[in-house]
Amino acid sequence: MTNMKNLSMFTVMTLLLLSSCHTPDGGRSGQAESIISKHVIRFTQPGERIPSQLAVHAPLLGNGFTGVALAGNPEQQVFYVARNDFWRLKAVHYEGYAAMLGKIELSIPQLEGASFLVEQRLYDAVTTASFEKDNFSVAYRAYVAATEDLLVVEVSMKGQGTLEGSLRLELPGEKELLDQPPVTPAPLGTTEINTTPQGIHYLSRAFEDSVDIPTKAAMAMRVEGFPDGRFTLEEGKPVRFACAFSSNFKSDDCVAAVIRKAEETSAAKCRETEKQHKQWWRNYWEKSFVSIPDSVIEQQYYVSLYGTASCCRDLDFPPPIFGTWITMEQPAWQGDYHLNYNHMAPFYALYSANRIEQADPYYGPILAFIPRGKYYSEKITGIPDGLLFPVGIGPLGIETTRWVPELEKYRKWWKETGNIEDEGMFWKQRSNSSYAVVNLAMQFYHTWDRDFTAKVYPLVKHTAIFWESYLKYEDGRYVDYHDAIHEGTDDTNPLLSLGLIRLVMQTAVDMGELLETDAGKREKWLHIRDHISAYPLFERNGKTVFRYSEVGTDWVDGNTLGIQHIYPAGQIGLDSDPELLDVARNTIQEMQRWVDGNGSNSFFPAAVRVGYDADTILHHLRRYSEHHVCANGYQLNNPHGVENWSTVPNTINEMLCMGHQDMVRLFPVWPRDKDASFSQIRVEGAFLVSAALKNGEVTDVSIFSEKGRPLHLLNPWKNRKIEVTEDGADAQTYESERIAINTKPGATYCISPAK
Repeated sequence: MTNMKNLSMFTVMTLLLLSSCHTPDGGRSGQAESIISKHVIRFTQPGERIPSQLAVHAPLLGNGFTGVALAGNPEQQVFYVARNDFWRLKAVHYEGYAAMLGKIELSIPQLEGASFLVEQRLYDAVTTASFEKDNFSVAYRAYVAATEDLLVVEVSMKGQGTLEGSLRLELPGEKELLDQPPVTPAPLGTTEINTTPQGIHYLSRAFEDSVDIPTKAAMAMRVEGFPDGRFTLEEGKPVRFACAFSSNFKSDDCVAAVIRKAEETSAAKCRETEKQHKQWWRNYWEKSFVSIPDSVIEQQYYVSLYGTASCCRDLDFPPPIFGTWITMEQPAWQGDYHLNYNHMAPFYALYSANRIEQADPYYGPILAFIPRGKYYSEKITGIPDGLLFPVGIGPLGIETTRWVPELEKYRKWWKETGNIEDEGMFWKQRSNSSYAVVNLAMQFYHTWDRDFTAKVYPLVKHTAIFWESYLKYEDGRYVDYHDAIHEGTDDTNPLLSLGLIRLVMQTAVDMGELLETDAGKREKWLHIRDHISAYPLFERNGKTVFRYSEVGTDWVDGNTLGIQHIYPAGQIGLDSDPELLDVARNTIQEMQRWVDGNGSNSFFPAAVRVGYDADTILHHLRRYSEHHVCANGYQLNNPHGVENWSTVPNTINEMLCMGHQDMVRLFPVWPRDKDASFSQIRVEGAFLVSAALKNGEVTDVSIFSEKGRPLHLLNPWKNRKIEVTEDGADAQTYESERIAINTKPGATYCISPAK
């Protein structure tokens, strides 16, 4: 019998994962807790760069609608509050931006000079703080409820005597407002801050004048037993406060709604809310999980998924570039949805990680912008019914980078260099609407969800229509003139666009077939896919690599646009032409952009897709996770925010289980000497795959077929026969390198080498 005391936690988890073939409805329930509860985010000093126009290096809490960032020393903790749906919604550059709502200040003056520790448990999303000084200590536990728009905090003390403290709500002040007129004035809008006769403290902000869409948000706080906000702490008598949040998009009168909710926050209500909160997170983690022997990478894997869940659930208002943690107005880049990769990148890992609820908000602003995209297509390129998107948009059809004549006084060179066309900021790029298709294609191929497809097909279709007319057919190939690989360049056949065009055409055809529409267009779209210009190549340091464009930009030492036709466009993989794969690997080797201010999130998965050396990838992923991210998962020395949360989970999922080019591969780019296991990684074809690697042998393979599509599996045991059992029925034997299985919707297939 195995001596369990001598096994590492990783080995124990691997043995558990080997135990049985299971269904996706919790067959490994409880194993997620054993893995993820090991991972805790720790801060031993106050958050840095907060408040900031950029990403903050501080503890982050959230429920996908409201975000709270923690700042300050022990004697004055500040809870910065923002919401995904609170923006200044005006379609003018610098005048439309994601906004901050307010802050909660927790003051206990006697804690000055105390030690500092904040810990965030990933598994139940509860944050605890501990401050020690002399012969007493103060602690609090906090969470933003996953099932209520509510922050709950309980403050307690250990030691002799009492401590005096206070809680108050504050509007953004001098530190949080960037007031640099005339380009960046700092309008607070309409504000209210007050206390009801029942002791409910509340504030609200609204942008209702000189905007395109009025917005209003509110928060209300109840301090249990201390209606004036001043409290006394003593051992055994904790102080609890709860703060409710809402907006005009969630309630007719958001001020009245938050006051009412705050009034209802009794101790019993908070206990029930916490129970529901923990259950939501338990369900979230069981959707999919991995176990790998590198604790540093594994920590970053789960920190990333924690962060994404904390900021992404509002269908009309996905997280802006810095997530739901806006701590200063105006945030850089208006905190908007940048369409030349920034808005797409945070979502890359969610499809394979089976977090479709967090992926769904991606496309709300994209679909809302279709009318404006059609306008630009016809006005600028003369193509009616096509789509041409600028670089920056906001929610509900707002264009955050829209040009107005007044800007010529301050940003005249933008227009003089041709980067402004009509009223749009394009930086000469024609690919933004095609880049928007990337995530739609990922979700489509990973789910084959007809309802989703019907919602997003218009965007894909009209993007394909744009390229039909924009491309020039010359000498048997389609050529893309006057497009830009990098912002502001002027290129012919830029590498990224060539990959995106292929993706758009294939996706338009497959979506149209599923929806049984536009059959007459498919021949043209397939002709473009098959006859678009080849990827340009050239020699660099003795190797054939991809040239960034056929005419124009040849190479750039920063960014990762040289491999984005591989990923996220998905146009090169392990079944591609071997010579093309060699060029792809050469390009990865030549670029070495493992740590990149913009492109780490595409470079790592691109390396996996082309079969780059697995140990090298893990080496760089370990260095990235250990030295290039701060505790909350944001990339260090990078002004951006949530976009790099996809980097580690996406890379690991692809290494463990790749569903690409109509082929499912188990541990395709993973060292055979490193045990690993995974549960319910979602792959193209709407399959949920689970498997383990133990002592170099693949085992415990099960595949759940959500839609009943044909399954093509690369035989994990190479030359051996395999047995496939469907939901416990008699096993079927297959003998081939590539196994084709006709699956049924809702069926689970257990796969093993033949006995």
